[in-house]
Amino acid sequence: MPASLDWRSLYPFASHWLDLDQSLRYHFVDEGDGPPLLMVHGNPTWSFYWRNLITAFRDDYRTLAPDHIGCGLSDKPSRYSYTLDRHVQNLCELVEHLDLSNITLLAHDWGGPIGLGAAMRLPERFARFVLFNTGAFPPPFIPLRIRLCRGAIVGRIAVKGLNLFARAATKMAVAKPLRKEAKAGLLAPYRSWQTRVGIYEFVRDIPTSPRHGTWRTLETIEKALPSLADHPIQLIWGMRDWCFNEACLDRLHEGLPHAVVHRLENAGHYVIEDEHEEIIRLVRTFLENNTVA
Repeated sequence: MPASLDWRSLYPFASHWLDLDQSLRYHFVDEGDGPPLLMVHGNPTWSFYWRNLITAFRDDYRTLAPDHIGCGLSDKPSRYSYTLDRHVQNLCELVEHLDLSNITLLAHDWGGPIGLGAAMRLPERFARFVLFNTGAFPPPFIPLRIRLCRGAIVGRIAVKGLNLFARAATKMAVAKPLRKEAKAGLLAPYRSWQTRVGIYEFVRDIPTSPRHGTWRTLETIEKALPSLADHPIQLIWGMRDWCFNEACLDRLHEGLPHAVVHRLENAGHYVIEDEHEEIIRLVRTFLENNTVA
């Protein structure tokens, strides 16, 4: 097998599915036993993004990583309400279906508001939080390169037709070149126009005004951040991120002032791709210093 196709050796996990409404299959990884670590990805990644953390922690914890509808190995319907609120609902359904408690949320990019949204709705089930290059508030800005991908014609052709959003991310979202196997794995579920629908809809769901439903969802999450004041929280940030930059870190830290912050100067937006060994060390120390029942 060519090296570029060896991504499956990096993702040696059994697949599990939850049946949602509309007969949709929601894929997730479920490895190990112990206190649950729920890992929630953003766009345009999938559960593959968490592979190094799953492997590192599954001997001591129950590691779970879902793929949002439209992403990864989950179903990718053409007609679907691809909104932040719906992704939050789906994650809540998974948490309740598996009857998870004392959850540690690990979330990146869009996974931040999706995971935090679930925690706000099911607060009794979440105990600790580790957040990576994300936001929990309406976007203060939208970079031009992302705005260009939102258009009904140009954006659709670029994202769904040419796969430019996901392909560009494998170069622009990292500070260190990805191995061919890792790049192939990140792109593997997105090989056609139809399989890229979730990527495109995530981009289109970025709100630009308070009239947008997702703007209101994000406002609700931001206003609820003080409710996490009694929970251990760790913020780990790739400082070479041009999207969720230092201003986003500062705003999130303002809402979570008791959080412990780690700035990784040589990491980009795909912070776990750039610095997974250091992140494993930081997260392990955080978990050991903040035990749950």
